Amino acid sequence: MRKKQRVKEFIEYFSENLPEAKTELHYTNAFQLTVAVVLSAQCTDKRVNIITPPLFEAFPTPEVMAEASVDYIFDLIKSCSYPRNKARHLSGLAKMLVSDFNSEIPGNLELLQKLPGVGRKTANVVGSVYFDIPAMPVDTHVFRVSNRIGLTAAKNPLQSELQLLKLFPEEKLNIAHHWLILHGRYVCKARRSECENCGITSICKYYKKNKK
Repeated sequence: MRKKQRVKEFIEYFSENLPEAKTELHYTNAFQLTVAVVLSAQCTDKRVNIITPPLFEAFPTPEVMAEASVDYIFDLIKSCSYPRNKARHLSGLAKMLVSDFNSEIPGNLELLQKLPGVGRKTANVVGSVYFDIPAMPVDTHVFRVSNRIGLTAAKNPLQSELQLLKLFPEEKLNIAHHWLILHGRYVCKARRSECENCGITSICKYYKKNKK
């Protein structure tokens, strides 16, 4: 099966079965989303959603977070992975927003990456989810699932992103990102893929090679 046919059937299946796919992170504005995505690095969305309500209550704006100590931020996020590094990132991020961006999250992928703790993937998530910029953020789920299915043949997340950008129609990029994440989170799991619960085995290289 050619990749174009594979992606066509992938889009058709998920358009019918998961038409409203979106991030599972809880947020109400661009600042909250950015903070949540920074916290989600190597951490589950479920854990982040436990951490963020008291965090956002303590720091409703970048100005308030910018005045806080790193230790105080750390105390509020210490149940996530790498809390000390993330506390420093969030402190620096808030300070830069206040000093350089009029306390507003920039709606530009290059400018987003200037913020502490915001790499390419995080910028792509914020740009895609909040600003509706066509992008393909690649986390471990997207990287694994796209390779398994046969949408990509990538050795690293950047290769995966560039291949997926070429493969999907621009208007489908943002929702396709969520389809891949959610499929990887709940069906095509890292330790044991639940092929018996999968609706796209007919287009999946992994299934044909290992399960059929």
